[in-house]
Amino acid sequence: MDTTATENLDIPADIAATLVDPVAYADHRIHDSYRWLRANNPLGIARVERFEPFWVVTKHAQIQAVSRQNELFHNADRATTLTPEAVVERIRKITGGPNLVRSLVQMDAPDHPKYRALTQGWFMPNNLGKFEARVRQIARATVQRMLDKGGACDFVDDVALGYPLHVIMEILGVPEADEPRMLKLTQELFGPQDPDTARIREALSAEQYSGMMQAVVADFSAYFRTITEDRRRNPRDDLSTVIANAKIGGEYLPELDATSYYIIVATAGHDTTSSSTAGAIWALAEDPAEFAKVKANPELIPGLVDEAIRWMTPVKHFMRSATADTELGGRRIAKGDWLMLCYASGNRDEEVFEDPYRFRSDRKPNRHVAFGYGAHLCLGQYLAKLEMRILFEELLPRLKSLSLDGEVKMTQAYFVNGPKKLPIRFEVN
Repeated sequence: MDTTATENLDIPADIAATLVDPVAYADHRIHDSYRWLRANNPLGIARVERFEPFWVVTKHAQIQAVSRQNELFHNADRATTLTPEAVVERIRKITGGPNLVRSLVQMDAPDHPKYRALTQGWFMPNNLGKFEARVRQIARATVQRMLDKGGACDFVDDVALGYPLHVIMEILGVPEADEPRMLKLTQELFGPQDPDTARIREALSAEQYSGMMQAVVADFSAYFRTITEDRRRNPRDDLSTVIANAKIGGEYLPELDATSYYIIVATAGHDTTSSSTAGAIWALAEDPAEFAKVKANPELIPGLVDEAIRWMTPVKHFMRSATADTELGGRRIAKGDWLMLCYASGNRDEEVFEDPYRFRSDRKPNRHVAFGYGAHLCLGQYLAKLEMRILFEELLPRLKSLSLDGEVKMTQAYFVNGPKKLPIRFEVN
């Protein structure tokens, strides 16, 4: 990072502090910071204790500009998520690189397109069609269990967590009995700062933090090693068989790469969908008119899905690093500089979204960047939309009314976050 940066490049300390404060993402202060940054310093430098300085990209157009220039802005050269400097150093001692895993998210060309091609066909709409009937069965059973609660439930615990988890585990080929283990590991991986989901609940040193994350990855690795061995002996029509038997250059995937592939499917394949699904119900519970509008017009459900994904933007950021000196937004980015792509800010950009702080199921167009953009566009976006659409098609016609029944709580995490408690009341038609 250029140490000659002038004051007008630097983000005020109080604003920068919210970017690395997990609690700010839970109590929504982060959106106040994003709003200020878009208006006053949309591409500034955050200098925060414990972290290397990083550029903060808050405008929709600049997030897209970085995301489509994959040769100029790499994923893998530096940590792909915002990580304290001491933790990165500890991870380098463990893996030799800045990241504990090597999934599609942590890859650049030429590896990224090769690895993405291994499973991309599975996640395309024409292939997902064969799962639609089964997804609807799962959705219908999930809705019935909710309605059997007698007019009140915690939508996160009773619907949003289990439903997409069950869908992706069926596609992956993980037995239903192992789903609680997958959920626990996912929460530990994505919510290491949240006191309710962290494996270690006291203040963490860099060594403790990296050790905790390494243990989570090791648990995943041990589980999926067994899956790999089984699928090579007994192939099935599931995604685990594809990963277990995939080859690059005539060789099976290295164990770290295979484990990372399983992890990205098993975790991102449900956690983010859970958050967006809960976000939709939260918004409808707070706005009876919006609830009535969607109930009266079921053709709005696909729009409801996209708006919920924009509204929640579960993946709050990814990091990129510049491979050469360049310019962005009239500012000089130096080779090696670290950039934070703030997707949730891009999805509230006043220049792109009319009335961005209002939830509108009929929002058109809805050019959100919640799935990323460019070559790293989320592999599972069509599956997520399919799952959410089917659930709402099954649920909303059954509901006469919907309202909140207590305080909504969000996870405390600056990477992936969403509702963790969503108490609702409802009447059934």
